Amino acid sequence: MEKIREIVLPGEEIILGENKPGNGIFIENGKAYVEYLGVKSIKSGYVNIIPLSGKYQPQKGDKVIGKVVDILSSNWVVDINAPYLAPLHVNDTPWKVDFGDTSKYLNIGDTILAKVMSVNEVKQVWLTLKEPGLRKLQGGHIITVSPTKVPRIIGKDGSMIKILKDMTNSKIYVGQNGIIWVEGTTESILQVVGAIRLIEREAHIIGLTDRVKEYLSKPKKGE
Repeated sequence: MEKIREIVLPGEEIILGENKPGNGIFIENGKAYVEYLGVKSIKSGYVNIIPLSGKYQPQKGDKVIGKVVDILSSNWVVDINAPYLAPLHVNDTPWKVDFGDTSKYLNIGDTILAKVMSVNEVKQVWLTLKEPGLRKLQGGHIITVSPTKVPRIIGKDGSMIKILKDMTNSKIYVGQNGIIWVEGTTESILQVVGAIRLIEREAHIIGLTDRVKEYLSKPKKGE
C-alpha cells in the first residue's frame, strides 16, 4: 500500500518533538502552527511545510523562463509569471545593442531562459542573459505548472528531470517560476506533458519516480 505524505492545513498545530521549526511554521504561546496548506517534511532536524500552491516569488539567482511583452529603447519587459513584470536591460545581454535597436535582438512574444540578477526591497526584479546557457529559446512547447511543484519535477540532484529527458529523448528547461520549455518530436512532447501532469497530481505520494518511469515506458501509439 502506498504511503501518502501528511498534508497539513493553515492554523493546524504541529508537534515538533526534538525538531526545530522550519519554513511554513510559526510559534505562538509556545506552540507550533502551520502557516499555509502544504506537506509536512522533516529533514536535518527541522520540520518544514512544503506549499501545495502559491504564486512565484522571485529570488536572486533563480533561472526563469519568460516571455517578452514590451520593448523599450534600452530594455525589454518580460513576463516571468510573477506578481510584477521584469526588465531586461541591454547591458545585461551578451549582445552589443545600439540605442533603439532592441527589436533586432528580441521581439514581443519571444521566449527567453534568463536569470534573476537582483530583487530590491519593493520586489522589482532585474534579469540577465550574461551567463553561459542563458539565451533566447527558439520553437519548442511551453508547459505551465505551479512553482511549488518545480522541486518535484526536477527531483533530488536533478534525478526526475534526467528521467524525463532520457526516456523521451527531449530537451527540457525548467524555470523556477513554473514555466517549462520542451523541444522534441510531437510524440515525445506529449509524453513529457503527460508525465509532468502526473507529477503535479501525485507530488505528495511516495513512490512517484517508479510511476513516472512506468508511464513513460508504455508503448507509443503505432508500436
